[in-house]
Amino acid sequence: MTGQEVYEIRVEGRLGVDWSSWFDGLTVQTLPNGETLLRGPVADQAALHGILVRIRNLGLPLVSVQRVG
Repeated sequence: MTGQEVYEIRVEGRLGVDWSSWFDGLTVQTLPNGETLLRGPVADQAALHGILVRIRNLGLPLVSVQRVG
């Protein structure tokens, strides 16, 4: 991974937009199916793993992680 890549991370459960800063500025969007989409640039693999650890620590089931573009 070189430079910042954009990721979409889906989790089960609903998070409000106020969680954006806790997830390093990723946009937080609640989806109609009860999932939450986190989307935005991630600096590197270490930052991605840090975000995934935060998701785990909240007890949110991970649905998918996808690099976009």
